[in-house]
Amino acid sequence: MEPQSRFPLIEWHKELDSTNDEAKRRRGELDNLSVIAAVSQTAGRGRGTHTWISAPGQNLTFTLVLRFEEGQVMPLSASEAVRITHFCTVALCDFLEAEGLHPRIKWPNDIWVCGRKICGILIENTFSEGMLSDSIIGIGLNLNQRQFDPSLPNPISLSLLTGRDYPPAATLDALYEKICRRAEDLSSSDGRARLELEFSNRMFVLDKPSQDRIQASIEDFESRQ
Repeated sequence: MEPQSRFPLIEWHKELDSTNDEAKRRRGELDNLSVIAAVSQTAGRGRGTHTWISAPGQNLTFTLVLRFEEGQVMPLSASEAVRITHFCTVALCDFLEAEGLHPRIKWPNDIWVCGRKICGILIENTFSEGMLSDSIIGIGLNLNQRQFDPSLPNPISLSLLTGRDYPPAATLDALYEKICRRAEDLSSSDGRARLELEFSNRMFVLDKPSQDRIQASIEDFESRQ
């Protein structure tokens, strides 16, 4: 049985190939701020050609849909698409800070805590005549998983950090509230400026040797899957 949400726009599935792919297949029927969540993904994707590996039922794997239409989110030009990164990373930081953690944003859109990766984000935008028409935002948040493949470079989970277990549906509901509050910021000029400032205050860029080491570890791990 799939988890249940108290928010009508959050839709849970027992298994999907990829929540991003499901959202794209149904983009015409999904309302703004809809969420597609899966207990298990068979073909989860990360940035570029990378896969997203997640133990079934132990983490949050979901996709948020933003629609830039009249009466929805304030329009964004293609040159302003980075504001989607500002919005979703800051909302995730809001949630993690409420859990007593001190997250940082590794450019462009990973969330780290204590020098280790807890969350990855995959943003797939659609444009029309130089303007953003929708954003499909895939989020993988390590929740209850306590054992990871030792060849992965630096994973961490919320449970490992706090010692607590987190019910996925209730946790996604709590995170969704943070997302909706920050979506209001995305829909005003002052709010967008606030998001940009908060993003900048939390953001860091990993030095190249460390980035190369992590990239090599990920590629080695994926070659053995």
